[in-house]
Amino acid sequence: MKRKALFIINPVSGGKQKDDVPGFIRKYLDHSILEYETVYSTGVKHARDVAREMAPVFDMIVAVGGDGTINEVASAIAGTDTILGVIPYGSGNGLSRFLGVPMNASAAIKLLNTGKALRIDAGKMNGKWFFNMAGMGFDAHISHVFAKGSEKRGFMSYLKSSLTEIAKYKAQTYLINIDGVQYQREAFMLSLANSSQYGNNAHISPTASVQDGLLDVCIIKPFPLYRFPEMGIRMFTKTADSSSYVEIIKGKHIQITRTQPGPIHLDGEPREADIDLTIDVMPAALNIIVGESYYK
Repeated sequence: MKRKALFIINPVSGGKQKDDVPGFIRKYLDHSILEYETVYSTGVKHARDVAREMAPVFDMIVAVGGDGTINEVASAIAGTDTILGVIPYGSGNGLSRFLGVPMNASAAIKLLNTGKALRIDAGKMNGKWFFNMAGMGFDAHISHVFAKGSEKRGFMSYLKSSLTEIAKYKAQTYLINIDGVQYQREAFMLSLANSSQYGNNAHISPTASVQDGLLDVCIIKPFPLYRFPEMGIRMFTKTADSSSYVEIIKGKHIQITRTQPGPIHLDGEPREADIDLTIDVMPAALNIIVGESYYK
């Protein structure tokens, strides 16, 4: 019997044109093993609602978009046997890059034909799912700047906003409990990493694994502004964990208390949260198709 796939296309993700996606699907999907339907998301949470409603009918649901689109679709099917496929069309594509999913749409569609799915861990922050990265501090602040402004998505826009905002951003003090051990840290940024990278191959936690049953608590301490280029270079050369300004502690259950409520992000999507946050790893929660390079 043929398996059934539903493609959920986010028309605005990454600021990228997706008119060619239906044609790519017709051309590169193996119709002898997969029959499919497509639907376009129309706003926040719509992809999640569609995925939740249609999951019982389809063997595979394919998120066409970035980490935020993956988050919406995966949140609806986590904990089930429904397979998640991805065609990366985001601005960073952090989880897709980590899992070896091709950035080329036609190659990503061909990967779906293999059906090679793997169960990976996920995280929950105050009951809300994340699959790649969650955090608070400077990166959450930038996510909110993007959401409120008219900046185009993409690495250069992110860099421009970062350079504009970094000089006036103030670090916070955090009380962090990781599996019963208490820490107090002043942090410029605090990231909860399931995979190793934010996106665009910027790796904050090079040893992170999506199959170890752990999350990496990445504490980026305040650093002199002139060291900002160095911090960037370290992330792109997978050496951030050797910086004296980066501390990484792995754990399963994390409780964080900060000095004031404010922005957080879940897979790059901005949210607001109170001062107390509870984060848990959810082992083997998501069934997702991965590329060959993930195994290398």
